[in-house]
Amino acid sequence: MRIGILGTGRLAAALGEGWSRAGHEVAIGGRSRDKAERLAERLGRGVLAVTPREAATGRDAVLLAVAWDGVASMLGLAGAFDGALEGTPLIDPTNAVAHGVGALLTEPGESMAGRIAGLAPGARVVKAFHLFPADRWGSSPGGGRSGVTVAMCGDDAAALRVVGELVRDVGGTPAVLGALDRVRQLEEAAGFVIGLSFAGFDPRSAVPGVPASA
Repeated sequence: MRIGILGTGRLAAALGEGWSRAGHEVAIGGRSRDKAERLAERLGRGVLAVTPREAATGRDAVLLAVAWDGVASMLGLAGAFDGALEGTPLIDPTNAVAHGVGALLTEPGESMAGRIAGLAPGARVVKAFHLFPADRWGSSPGGGRSGVTVAMCGDDAAALRVVGELVRDVGGTPAVLGALDRVRQLEEAAGFVIGLSFAGFDPRSAVPGVPASA
């Protein structure tokens, strides 16, 4: 697939590496062209450094790998307001939470994925990759291990299939939990995990080990 990545941070690097290693064509667009070029050079395997608009145009999927408060400006640079992402699976891994606390910063009843869908008319938004740290997907020790379940929500079945394939390509198992109207629940779960972690607790110890139903 032809994958665009908007952003040059840790998640962009980890998933860009994993997807290029899986044989996909990866193009990285950031606010800084220099940072995009340095990341593309570091990842190798033909990874391209492009403008945000080029990273969003003509792609089979696009990852929005920026902090939640940088979403609007990056989507603007990518031309999303003008429909540049129409029909494209747009992966949202953002967490709009208070640092060190985990409380959601979106309005009551609002989700970041819903906000992104409004900013990118026609995009097929899929919430995914928001619960694990970036190094889970990279080549560092422990990165890219199988057995990780990636909870996902989205309204478009074809987009969910595309993102599910990309999840498998980095060693995860996709789990579709519903449409975008359920996304806030996923984002609240991320806040719960982040809050426990910053409070010094292992989030896994707070979740009961319930066996999967057949």
